[in-house]
Amino acid sequence: MTASRTPTLAERIGARLRVVPDFPSKGIMFQDVTPVLADAELFRDTIEAMTAPWRGQGITHVVGIESRGFIFAAPIALALGAGFVVIRKPGKLPWKRLSQEYQLEYGVDRLEIHEDACPPRSRVLVVDDVLATGGTAAAACALIEAVGGTVVGCQFLLAIGVLEGRRKIAERTVRTLLD
Repeated sequence: MTASRTPTLAERIGARLRVVPDFPSKGIMFQDVTPVLADAELFRDTIEAMTAPWRGQGITHVVGIESRGFIFAAPIALALGAGFVVIRKPGKLPWKRLSQEYQLEYGVDRLEIHEDACPPRSRVLVVDDVLATGGTAAAACALIEAVGGTVVGCQFLLAIGVLEGRRKIAERTVRTLLD
């Protein structure tokens, strides 16, 4: 009799991801993380695994990138005892803000941050669900530094290696649970 092997966290996440062809536009193979979120045990294990490498790193703020990044960043911030900061699409933040344009795999977009979101000497972790081309993450890092924060690293649920997003943030510490 063969002992059954317990699947790794990456295998469990991979088994729950849903690929949606041609969303949001033709040719894109969208990585839908909502089935991961719907599984309470898997979501908890995922948040713990995304948090673990950053414990003891002096993180003062965790930045979530709109919108799925919010889902992961908020519980990571709580687990690290850090503040939670949002980076949003234009027109969503109510106060004084800075903005940064960036290239997507399917167009151009812009992100914004409140100008007082990350005070000087803050140590910031950037969190998002997927690292694709790296444009969004690079823009987020630029915004954080423009308002006075120091980016300690970037954490993603998964990276799409063929899109080489790590190249745009190569000078950063980047961690993913699944490639």
